[in-house]
Amino acid sequence: MTLKNPDLYINRELSVLQFQKRVLQQARDESVPLLERLRFLCILSSNLDEFFQIRVAGLKHRAMLESGSGDADELTPEQSLQQISKEAHALMDEQYRVWNEELIPALAKQDIHFLRRSQWDEKQTAWIKRYFNNELLPVLSPLGLDPAHPFPRVVNKSLNFIISLEGKDAFGRDSRIAIVHAPRSLPRLIRIPGDIAESDSYVFLSSIIHAHASELFPGMNVIGCYQFRVTRDSDLFVEEYVDDLMMAIKGELTSRRLTDAVRLEVADNCDDEMARFLLKKFRLEEDDLYQVNGPVNLSRLMEMQSLIERPDLQYAPFTPGFNKRIKGTTDLFAAITEGDLLLHHPYESFAPVISLVRQAANDPKVLAIKQTLYRAGNESSLVDALVEAAKAGKEVTVVVELRARFDEAANIELATRLQDAGAHVVYGVVGYKTHAKMLLIVRRESRSIRRYVHLGTGNYHAGTARVYTDFGLMTCDKAIAEDVHRLFVQLTGLGKATRLKKLLQSPFTLHKGIITLIETETANAKAGKPARIIAKLNAIVEGKIIRALYEASQAGVKIDLIVRGICCLRPGVPGVSENIQVRSIVGRFLEHTRIFYFQNEDDPLVFCSSADWMNRNLYSRVEACFPIEDQKLKERVIKEGLMPFLSDNMQAWQLQADGEYKRVEQGSQKPRSAQMILLDKLAADSGIVPE
Repeated sequence: MTLKNPDLYINRELSVLQFQKRVLQQARDESVPLLERLRFLCILSSNLDEFFQIRVAGLKHRAMLESGSGDADELTPEQSLQQISKEAHALMDEQYRVWNEELIPALAKQDIHFLRRSQWDEKQTAWIKRYFNNELLPVLSPLGLDPAHPFPRVVNKSLNFIISLEGKDAFGRDSRIAIVHAPRSLPRLIRIPGDIAESDSYVFLSSIIHAHASELFPGMNVIGCYQFRVTRDSDLFVEEYVDDLMMAIKGELTSRRLTDAVRLEVADNCDDEMARFLLKKFRLEEDDLYQVNGPVNLSRLMEMQSLIERPDLQYAPFTPGFNKRIKGTTDLFAAITEGDLLLHHPYESFAPVISLVRQAANDPKVLAIKQTLYRAGNESSLVDALVEAAKAGKEVTVVVELRARFDEAANIELATRLQDAGAHVVYGVVGYKTHAKMLLIVRRESRSIRRYVHLGTGNYHAGTARVYTDFGLMTCDKAIAEDVHRLFVQLTGLGKATRLKKLLQSPFTLHKGIITLIETETANAKAGKPARIIAKLNAIVEGKIIRALYEASQAGVKIDLIVRGICCLRPGVPGVSENIQVRSIVGRFLEHTRIFYFQNEDDPLVFCSSADWMNRNLYSRVEACFPIEDQKLKERVIKEGLMPFLSDNMQAWQLQADGEYKRVEQGSQKPRSAQMILLDKLAADSGIVPE
């Protein structure tokens, strides 16, 4: 069988939906605290929103252009859309079944109630009516459809109602249909006061509007009121040769809310005539219609995490540990000079990274600070430190990726703030997102210059560092520092790509470097030498790397892949991939670390990277892949970043050759959760502390 046979590859979009199924299973897992189960249900809704806004929207564009697949599985865009519709409908049906039949009853047992209209008693009905009159009615603007009031432009992912009416209005008009938009400023969940309901009782905004729809149309008869929500294409397109990238992206953001529709969600009791009417207005087909038994936007239930104070129904809080070498130190430069430092988030604190920039900002010996920012958050202590450094007269250069998806507006704001402070801000290279995580500090020491570097697998975002797993390396290794310097020169200046000594980079050397490392293991196996590959990533998509892994498997290389999300490789195919195992870990923390291990006979090579093995990371992004050379740190990466996940039997899923995932069973083995093992090990100094 040729290794280009499309049957050897799993469709990328269907693999995404397989991951979403694993997320949904976390909402069903009774070993997960109840409010965390609800959070996973919300995460699934948010993930599906992005999937439709980006992936499905892209496929619809390709289908319109009649473009070919371009993917190794060779499904046409039309074929992909058909299979996506089938899988996504089944997934959303199951999601709402879990909500109605599992989570609502479980929450009720904990005295947390969501009151339907049929459940309101007299006192509750009176209170809700007052709430409607005082809080909702003044801001709602019902729109009756007629020639003077055409169908409105419905904003992306907003909550709306389509209402069928009978009768004539004050002007004698006989309009049968009206639209009501629920402003985003309105809360979607309203807590009922404790004196008229059980301690934690809530009513949905949609229920209140349904109950009082007739009051929006006095003198008319409301026949039906149905909530709906439309998902729109949200991918940004910016011409390569624009004069001002920031202004171009600002313009795209303004129009993003009203782009082409890709999905319509309606209440499952919406009659067929109304559903067809909405589909026609949004230029969608029946396959794009999703009828749901509950709120059309379950992700808004995330509010429950802040509304309910029930620590017994949430994960136990923990305090990240500190690397023993730097715990309590006030001089990170001295600590790094003594030897490389490795940080493992979220188990170890992200604070040293922020402290390093703060120390640099206040150190008169520091001449310059250079940093990439992909996602930093709206309120970033690290950005504060960069602003402080710029105001102190340091040469501060920041490469801000304005096209970080759904963080564009926040990044425009922080870029403006940095510029106002006197920092040099650039936006990378048009056509290539800057996804590398790099920090370079230039410091004068005695009569020479020393460069300090931080390289990471995750974003410079203190918030996500509490929930994403990532590694960060702090070093003053001359070769690595020189490589990072050259990468910054590429990003801020002009010129040919220069040869790097230790780092691999996209889009120039990373893909070729990974292929070469795989081929070396293949050659070793053919020569009868020990050969093994272990990789931990978010996604494996790129066809040439998958074929290289197939060839390595055929040669006898043992390959373990820990892939959280998308995996287009089929393991366990006879004669092709019997020596490959793929597992996915889905748990409390989002597995985000990228680690590549190659046995290299008896001298293992270990790399960490900002890049997954995806076409976009390897060909159209600026990425950095860095070696872990210190022997103790290399052993740490293997022992903490790889081995626990290969033995996990509580949160692990095994990919089957047919593209389905099967949950790993404990059997008679001792329960092992990689994330809990690492929490116990690395946060032990500070301890997992109850509130």
